[in-house]
Amino acid sequence: MKQVEQRVLGRSGQRVSAVGLGTWQLGADWGQVEEKAALSVLEAAVEAGVSFFDTADVYGDGRSERVIGRFLRERPDAAVMVATKMGRRVALDPDLYTLSNFRAWTDRSRRNLGVERLDLIQLHCPPTPVYSSDAVFDALDTLVEEGRISAYGVSVETCAEALTAIARPGTASVQIIFNPLRLKPLEAVLPAAAAAGVGIIARVPLASGLLSGKYTRDTVFSDDDHRTFNRHGEAFDQGETFSGIEYAKGVEAAAEFSALAAEGATPAQTALRWIIQQPGVTSVIPGARSPQQARLNAQAASLAPLPDETLKAVGELYDRWARADIHHRW
Repeated sequence: MKQVEQRVLGRSGQRVSAVGLGTWQLGADWGQVEEKAALSVLEAAVEAGVSFFDTADVYGDGRSERVIGRFLRERPDAAVMVATKMGRRVALDPDLYTLSNFRAWTDRSRRNLGVERLDLIQLHCPPTPVYSSDAVFDALDTLVEEGRISAYGVSVETCAEALTAIARPGTASVQIIFNPLRLKPLEAVLPAAAAAGVGIIARVPLASGLLSGKYTRDTVFSDDDHRTFNRHGEAFDQGETFSGIEYAKGVEAAAEFSALAAEGATPAQTALRWIIQQPGVTSVIPGARSPQQARLNAQAASLAPLPDETLKAVGELYDRWARADIHHRW
């Protein structure tokens, strides 16, 4: 197995690869992926040096967790940290974020993954009031004390939610949408996390595939792909799909970004390299639907740092194409 740069994930103290693997697409909402194909993606990622998988109990209603659990049983030599998430299988009601529910939810994830203790549990984009609840964070502390989890973090929709979570002394990590079309976390979230010793997991790093440069205005996604059914936020937060940017505008921005690709690198690899060289970022978690995608994503970690002129060009691109639509919302 190859080795990707390893970094400490905040207060968890655990080491993870700078490029991880997001597994939403192995569960649901990106079209169908057969279990054999999903296992081959996990295998390719590990062989390429990835040591960090991110999943959630809601991805395929546990399918993604179960596929990872099977992989870990079949590959006991794979030293992988698995982060999962909880809270989206029920109504988004702050009153449901209780210790008893947390126990039930984490017990289910432990069974799905086949582990005694979860490496990292994350609140999965809960209602905003949850981040200000002492009882919620006391309950998470109890899960650590009981040995159900090793550490906890949050997955957020907004920078304001991230900053509230970072202020909590037990928060190990914050997962946030961050990519060349979503720069707001640079202003306050990344500096605050670095100062507090909180890890940052960058999600939706390719803006739902836009930054691969492969899509056109005429690209058609399947009906069971969130890039069709959630384009305007019909099913969940609009920011989860194409990072919230209007699709046609995003295609134009992505074409411009493609021209910034590093020599010998794809636009997607360039986007991942840009993310992991931002101060404060621990790991980026692109998804992959094929072994080749998983390998190419992992290779982004070995690219040379992007030059200053590319970093400046990314900021200018964001200002032209995305700031007006995105900056004030997330």
